Amino acid sequence: MSDSLRLPQKLMLLGSGELGKEFVIAAQRLGNYVVAVDRYENAPAMQVADCSEVISMLSAEDLERVVTKHQPDFIIPEIEAIRTEKLLEFEQRGITVIPTAMATNYTMNRDKIRELAHQQLGIRTANYAYATTLDELIEVSQKIGFPNVVKPVMSSSGKGQSTVNSQAEVERAWNYAIEGSRGDTQKIIVEEFIQFELEITLLTIKQWNAPTIFCPAIGHRQERGDYQESWQPVAISEKLIREAEAIAKKVTDALGGAGIFGVEFFLTKDEVIFSELSPRPHDTGMVTLISQNLNEFELHLRAILGLPIPKIEQLGASASAVILAKDYSDSIAFEGVAEALSEPDVDLRLFGKPDSRPFRRMGVALAKGNDTQEAREKASRAANKIKIVS
Repeated sequence: MSDSLRLPQKLMLLGSGELGKEFVIAAQRLGNYVVAVDRYENAPAMQVADCSEVISMLSAEDLERVVTKHQPDFIIPEIEAIRTEKLLEFEQRGITVIPTAMATNYTMNRDKIRELAHQQLGIRTANYAYATTLDELIEVSQKIGFPNVVKPVMSSSGKGQSTVNSQAEVERAWNYAIEGSRGDTQKIIVEEFIQFELEITLLTIKQWNAPTIFCPAIGHRQERGDYQESWQPVAISEKLIREAEAIAKKVTDALGGAGIFGVEFFLTKDEVIFSELSPRPHDTGMVTLISQNLNEFELHLRAILGLPIPKIEQLGASASAVILAKDYSDSIAFEGVAEALSEPDVDLRLFGKPDSRPFRRMGVALAKGNDTQEAREKASRAANKIKIVS
């Protein structure tokens, strides 16, 4: 990207969930034109984009059709289940794929990114193995040992992930992983369970013509493999932060391109262990909607367009807490909004998803406090006041 970049640019978003919605809002604020693409109608980002397309992103023909129709300057994937080989073709035609087509191909599958980190770059990860059948999963689970973590190589938001405590639970974990898998693969990864003290996300901003920079680390808590709350800043040593930054830079340098990467780590008392990486804004990073001068979506946009990022400022103790659905419904309404917003320094994002299912993320509460504990409590209180009714 050069200093002569002119706006608007035409951006095509592949995947149009809640993270995509916030990205579209950031892009629109600088006057860009956005095409939101997803596999279902009225997805959150479609509600704020200039136009939308409903396709199967695993279909090379569908991707060809919408790219030919709209001729975007940038293709920006927001989900895993995409025919990534097709992105290589688009890149060869001169369309910029974020962060790159190769990086997207690597990071859409947990096996490829894990092997890049562990085998090629020599980075410490949890011990892991793969299985494509239940019998293989039984065998490799015994080798890894119990407890372990089983998940699809391709999924999103923790879908299909479970902790397995004994051999008696392996079959259930296999079925759950297959059910939660995205794309057209039946490959499962089983990992050593690490007794960590904290999980963090390090939002890593790779720029075209400027140094890689980082947001202050974000702490987060997961259930069922999906984030429940996140907070910033995190009370961890400067030494561990520097180690995490060095690992994040090493992996993102290998992947190339530009944009924000959500790099996840397990922290033990004295060790930083690489977990996963997403080449786009991260769900735990929704806390930056209240915690930073530039949120992760604005940072992603600036990095993509080659715009300067003079300063990332952390604005004090902040937290996010998710608002989850309990039931299946295709008619969504929210109650308790006024009560949730009654405390100072509390905000909400209700995503506008057209239907719900148990544990589907429907919104997020955001809060600031005098310290992270107070911020977490306020965000959790606000989230709990929201009731989803049909």
